[in-house]
Amino acid sequence: MPIDPGGKTAQGVTTFLAFVGLNLLYLVTCLPVVTIGAATSALYEVTIRFADDESGHPLKDYLPAFGRNFGRASLASLCLLLPALLLAYSVIFWWANPGALSGVAAVIAAVAALYLFIAWMYAMALVAWFTAPLKQTLKNALLLPGAEPSRTFGMILIPVALVCITLLFHPFVFILLTVGYSVGAYATAFLFRSVFSRHLS
Repeated sequence: MPIDPGGKTAQGVTTFLAFVGLNLLYLVTCLPVVTIGAATSALYEVTIRFADDESGHPLKDYLPAFGRNFGRASLASLCLLLPALLLAYSVIFWWANPGALSGVAAVIAAVAALYLFIAWMYAMALVAWFTAPLKQTLKNALLLPGAEPSRTFGMILIPVALVCITLLFHPFVFILLTVGYSVGAYATAFLFRSVFSRHLS
């Protein structure tokens, strides 16, 4: 039986393969570590665009978005992700030291680290979708989690769920390495679009 290249099945397979390629490309561009911000911003840009009636070409558009967002995304990551990582390290430090005050300090550091990580996610999406000064981008990224708690919860739930499933069911790492990040970003893209249309349009 001939396959219709324009049929829904063929289009679905093509889209799936594009997301596999996008996932692998994202992982490769994250390897230098310092490029995680630019890579994540590019991933958000192409998936947010694709979430708008499947416009754009995620795989083809990724590298141009990576280059375009590199500077601002890297600076925003330096301002938000680096402090979040330092706070995460402090959680381990305080938790290793017995005492009530150490426990309180660990909890406060954990909450602060999580909030900064969420703000970083917002910042990467803001860099991807808007042209604004770094100061304004950081301000919006820090304010939006508080303005949209329910949608923010959905955003953070996706990466947390991926990590938890991988830890509990180790073979799931294959899914994570093939489509986990790209599909997760695509799911998050709908939440970003909703937040941006409510507060920044």
